[in-house]
Amino acid sequence: TTCPCNSVLGKKLPHVESYSLSFIWFFFFPVVLDLLQIANLWQFENLTKLQLDNNIIEKIEALESLVHLVWLDLSFNNIEVIEGLDTLVKLQDLSLYSNRISKIENMDTLQELQIFSIGKNNLTTLEDVAYFRRFKHLRTLNLAGNPLCDDKRYMLYVVAYVPNLVYLDFKLVRDSTVKEAVLQYQYHTEPLEQEEAEALAQLEDKQAKQKELEYHKTAFVEYLNGSFLFESMFAEDTAAAKLACLPGVNDLLQAYPSWFVSVCESLFNYGLKEHENREAEVSHFYECLNEVLTANQQEGRKRILDFENQNSSQAPRLAFMVMQVYIVISLLFPSVKEILEEFKRNIAGVASTFIENCRELENNHHEKLLEISITTLEKSLKNELNVALPADVQTLLVDKTTIVNTVNASHGTRLRSIDKRESDILSNIYHWQTSVTEQAFQNEIDRNHNRVKEIILFIENLQEELDSIQIPEPME
Repeated sequence: TTCPCNSVLGKKLPHVESYSLSFIWFFFFPVVLDLLQIANLWQFENLTKLQLDNNIIEKIEALESLVHLVWLDLSFNNIEVIEGLDTLVKLQDLSLYSNRISKIENMDTLQELQIFSIGKNNLTTLEDVAYFRRFKHLRTLNLAGNPLCDDKRYMLYVVAYVPNLVYLDFKLVRDSTVKEAVLQYQYHTEPLEQEEAEALAQLEDKQAKQKELEYHKTAFVEYLNGSFLFESMFAEDTAAAKLACLPGVNDLLQAYPSWFVSVCESLFNYGLKEHENREAEVSHFYECLNEVLTANQQEGRKRILDFENQNSSQAPRLAFMVMQVYIVISLLFPSVKEILEEFKRNIAGVASTFIENCRELENNHHEKLLEISITTLEKSLKNELNVALPADVQTLLVDKTTIVNTVNASHGTRLRSIDKRESDILSNIYHWQTSVTEQAFQNEIDRNHNRVKEIILFIENLQEELDSIQIPEPME
């Protein structure tokens, strides 16, 4: 038997938050459903509680769409492997009690887990309990009924390796038990604690860097606060390593990176400053817009009340009010559009200037590199070189055409990297400007349409009331 949801198959049921398929009642007696397979649950997209206990389910599956699930009961089934739970990242309470599970695995994403029951299964290895250390919110754990519970070390081992437990096998973990467990296993758990502390520090550092990177992206200056662009230029240049072996090129490469990085960092700092100004201006615009719209809404409500109190037709005045709203919006949007256009022109102009400085540095480097290469070629042809060059470098020094083409190709590769970075900056600026203006316009268009619909509906209701009034016929 599969999950009996076929009567609603193909329909989403976002309003359903709790669902039980354990048994059904028949004349006051529970009838077991004996489900063999989990299926057809994808339509319960907002489900937070799911009860599938007391069936004959053999595999955990078809739960990946239930991303809001908080409580899941799969107890008293025939499940052999823990799987299919990866997307249930909000899960807090999980019961796999009385199944056929022999290994604790595939639960890494369940970081919100607080209560876990896996008693009466086939867990035999006590050391596997250390897996639960990753669940920092786990407070209640039930392992009773597993073969590993017969190990005389069981109680103290679990308490030592899962230090945040409050209840174990439905019994309160006493402070005296915790102290004894820590004392007995401290030499085993201290290295784990050290590893976990280091891993946590690395994770926090990674998250901080990612957060910083996202901020830089909003300012269109990601990876410009360092040598990333410079290094990427040479990473894509396959000939650069060969040309670096030429006499004098190493000295040339000493100063070039610092000059190039300095230009990139200047653009980076400018971008951050402009980002703050840009955010402040856009925020100010929305504040002004909201003030005007709030005043307009208050005026609209006042006119509706006046109309109802006076009980006289003011449809023309209502239509005039709609026009006033439209005029206000029409006057406001050109101003914000001009603000955004100005920001776009400013940062695009400065970005182009800085990028042009990068090109100029690259062109200067290219000219000096070309000069060194030709000089080296001439010395090589005259057998005047005082250094031994690698064989792959010597193949470049056969004639002027070969060395010039190689240097030019190398230069072209680096210029393309610079061009691409400029294109990315300008493209991101354009997309940001477009998204802000389009979103602002669309919000007000939608709001305006809704207001117009409300007014039209109001007028139609008034017209219906007028039409329903029966005028008595004049007496003869």
